[in-house]
Amino acid sequence: MLRCVGSVRRSMGTLCGQKLDQVVKQLESFAPTALAEKWDNVGLLIEPSKDKHIERILLTNDLTEPVMSEALEKKADLIISYHPPIFKALTRITMANWKERIVATCLVNSVALYSPHTAWDKVPGGVNDWLAKAVDIQGIKPLIPEPGAEPGTGSGRLIETNMPISQLVHALQDHIENSVHVAFAVGHHSKTFVKTVGICAGAGSSLLRGVQADLMITGEMSHHELLEFNHNGTTVLLCNHSNSERGFLREFKPILEERLQGTCEVLISEKDKDPLHTVFRGSSQAAQQVKQ
Repeated sequence: MLRCVGSVRRSMGTLCGQKLDQVVKQLESFAPTALAEKWDNVGLLIEPSKDKHIERILLTNDLTEPVMSEALEKKADLIISYHPPIFKALTRITMANWKERIVATCLVNSVALYSPHTAWDKVPGGVNDWLAKAVDIQGIKPLIPEPGAEPGTGSGRLIETNMPISQLVHALQDHIENSVHVAFAVGHHSKTFVKTVGICAGAGSSLLRGVQADLMITGEMSHHELLEFNHNGTTVLLCNHSNSERGFLREFKPILEERLQGTCEVLISEKDKDPLHTVFRGSSQAAQQVKQ
């Protein structure tokens, strides 16, 4: 029988795979769960068995029921969901709630589930560093450095740059491949140059509040939070929550493949999508505004 070593594959195209604990070890090596916020629920959330063997991995930003069905169709052994589907404690597992149905489906079909969430946000080369690539970076550092961690580790990012708002908006649109909502600060306009940019993927208002920057990039903010930033001289660019995160999966796929030495097939979900869609009447009003 042909043994599968390193990145070599068995005949008939079957992947060698790795034990679940070895895959988890590589995930932890990239972004230790100890980095995650204390309120977060990260790491291995569903372990079907101690000797679970992993050949196919599905990456997703959110584990919804359409994504769960896709995972079964593609015969995924492990789902890595950026957002933890199990966040608050479950008091029961029934068919009455969609999150409970997902847990039951994973267990019945022996599918493991891992979630990194805020560990990926803080790690160098993680989600916030990916989002920051939309900016012409002249300098970058965490908004809140992680004590005792390697340089560049921490919450959010503060960037030094020199870009007009209109250029930054278009660059961000291209980077996330989606619409951007612009909330101009009082006195700012499309040709205003920004020197400092605060970054926080997801819902970043609590982290960005009080940060001195010309412009903020995040996923979502409330109406009153936007007003507060605008009146404090800060323009805000909103991507929609998961659009500020999902693109990192494309960057992480080859990273994981290399760490697993090609022994597992890594797929990105085709069913995962932001639940919020922006619809413009006629031509893009936002694009017209930025060009002015």
